[in-house]
Amino acid sequence: MAMEICEMEKSSFIDYPDKISTVLFIKGCNFKCPYCHNSHIVDNDKSHINIEEIFKFLNKRKKFIDAVTISGGEPTLYDDIYDLIKEIKDEGFHVKLDTNGTNPNRIKKLLENNLLDYIAMDIKTSFDKYEDVVNSIVDVKKIKESIQIIRNSGVDYEFRTTLCKELIDKEDILNIAEYLKGSKKYILQNFRDGDLVMVGKNKLHPYENEKINEIKEEIKDLFEICKV
Repeated sequence: MAMEICEMEKSSFIDYPDKISTVLFIKGCNFKCPYCHNSHIVDNDKSHINIEEIFKFLNKRKKFIDAVTISGGEPTLYDDIYDLIKEIKDEGFHVKLDTNGTNPNRIKKLLENNLLDYIAMDIKTSFDKYEDVVNSIVDVKKIKESIQIIRNSGVDYEFRTTLCKELIDKEDILNIAEYLKGSKKYILQNFRDGDLVMVGKNKLHPYENEKINEIKEEIKDLFEICKV
């Protein structure tokens, strides 16, 4: 299956830390997380954006855009992700990859070829509960392998977990934090409801801010940076 880019956010100030980035959303994902905000991308059947159009835009905006964030969906599902990122790097942009970590070999190859400047990997829940949250068969060994590859890569990175009351409890977060301890950056992302959430609006709930900050205080010393 060929990779398709189905959406482009022209300018984002939040997707790549300290850089203005264009975000490319790759169609398709091997997870079906109930809280996913990009459900329209996971099963998107609308026409994809032409690669030539994307590079035409990027070349016009070189003075204003520092980087390109490759998101999805799950970009590492596709072999042609290498060619896309290489072309972006050849144009002089920094590249950030958003990934669920299910394809460690692809992540490793991208890193070995110096194609990534930043990686954000989502850690969904405690390893023994993964399949319950992502509604898919998961090889947890691959998730753990990706974590180690990223930690040892020498490029900037973050791990992040989405906090949703129905799917992840405090014990899960503490388990994740213990496994990730010593990592550079761990982000706690509160769930945000909306019309594009995979299971529909008003089905899932975010944590109270006070509760998240309490958890953050408990785990922050395990990381160089721990943020909400």
